Order: sequence, then structure tokens, then C-alpha cells
Amino acid sequence: MADEEKQDKGGKGRLILIVAGVTVVLLSVGVAAYLLGVNSSGPSVTGGTDGSAYDQGRTTIGPMVNIDDFIINILDKNETRYLKAAITLELESEATAAEVMERMAQIRDAILLLIGNKTFAELSDLQGKLQLRAEIIARLNKLLTKGKVKGIYFTEFVVQ
Repeated sequence: MADEEKQDKGGKGRLILIVAGVTVVLLSVGVAAYLLGVNSSGPSVTGGTDGSAYDQGRTTIGPMVNIDDFIINILDKNETRYLKAAITLELESEATAAEVMERMAQIRDAILLLIGNKTFAELSDLQGKLQLRAEIIARLNKLLTKGKVKGIYFTEFVVQ
């Protein structure tokens, strides 16, 4: 009888520990989900007309045009370096998308010349990539007459 009571108390103790552990894990997951939700719904990044940043909280998305992969030599004093990138353009309207398709050779040329004059150091950090995005938007908007580029998304970006 005494052995049964000890086993019963031991079983209840384990059950209490398991319930407490599960409760702690669930509370931790809930707090983490809440904090991540607050960060993602926080203030959006908006930029000026230079395109240095874009409004990530926009609800309307313009037409998208993919630009095929680029493989570009970039400047480096010590060794040969390459950038492989794929870009998607977000445009204002379908008319702008049609113009982009017509001017694709000019657009690719402008991007190749711009990136080809960048150094590895300029492209290796986040600030450099954001600067490159702003410069591409500005350069492409000078080419276009039927609308503007609203945003640029790097769908692939590998520097070697």
C-alpha cells in the first residue's frame, strides 16, 4: 500500500511538471508570435521620389516585370569578382509595363553599366544594396516616358 502511494505521488508530480513545462512553452510561443506580429505591422518604410526606399505597407501592387539574370563583372583591386542578380520591377501601370518591354535592351544596358561601375565593398552590405536600388530606380525613371518604376525587388543577388 505504501509503495502504491509513493508511485501515485510520483506520477502526480511528473504530471504537474509536464503541465507546467507545456504551459511555459505555450506562453513563450504566444509572446514570440505577439512580438513578431507587432514588428511586422509597425510603421512602414516610405521613401521620397528618389526611390531610396519603398513603401512596404502598400496595399496596391503595380504590374510586375521580371528582368532576366545578370552576370556582371564588378570592380575589385585584388581579384575578379562577379555579381549575379535577377530583378523584378514594380511599375505604375500597364502602359508603363508595355514601355518597359519595348525598352528592355535600353533598361538592361543602363543597369549593366551602373552595376559594372560598383565595387565589391559597395555591394557587400545592406546600405550598398539599398543605394543601388535607388540608383537603378532613378536611372530607369529617366528612360521611361509613360510612367515610373515604383519599386525594385532583387529576386537573386549573389556576389562572388
